[in-house]
Amino acid sequence: MGDLEVISTKIDGRPAKRIVGGRYSVMLGETMRVALFGISCVGKSTLGAKLAEIYDYRFVDFDAEVRARMNMSITRIKKSCFNEHRYRQTVKHILPEILSENPDNMVLAMPPGGLLREYKTVFDRNPDVLTVVLKDRSVNILNRLVFTDDDDEIIDEQVVTDENRHLYYREIQKDAEYFRASLSKARLSFNIDGRGIDDAAIALADFIDAYQKGGEA
Repeated sequence: MGDLEVISTKIDGRPAKRIVGGRYSVMLGETMRVALFGISCVGKSTLGAKLAEIYDYRFVDFDAEVRARMNMSITRIKKSCFNEHRYRQTVKHILPEILSENPDNMVLAMPPGGLLREYKTVFDRNPDVLTVVLKDRSVNILNRLVFTDDDDEIIDEQVVTDENRHLYYREIQKDAEYFRASLSKARLSFNIDGRGIDDAAIALADFIDAYQKGGEA
């Protein structure tokens, strides 16, 4: 991000910023809410936080909000529910709360099932939210896998080994297939294509900017 320059300016008399650098240039002034979707470990939270930094927006992670508002880890909440459907029913009330508290200038990272019915109905009632599904090759996602314990603390020890790597690769492909139909409901689809976080964030901002201006995305 060192090659980016932030220039203060105004739009209709309001403070705004132009981020310029390399091939990326976008005017920021109008309000916008972006929600990112995708399977586990595709990069929604990391890329979302970097995108929010570029836009100077608030970043909100849905899972983090669930933990904070319910005072319990995601894993333990899920264990108390009969299945994933019951879990979504239990926590879905948090999404309209987040959207109500953040009426503009927000980047939101949603879980893999973020466009299943329980959440999709909320986004349907908030059509200003730009929904973007993030995609990448399974092998790239495999290299990003993170494992947590019952308290949602990251497990430091190596879980993926040469011996079991093919099993996790297969699970990633199964997840992609399972969520394919629901994630296809996002307005935009962005391929990370193995980029590093900084390059991916700039490319995503470019991609969104092109869409907002009515270009091809």
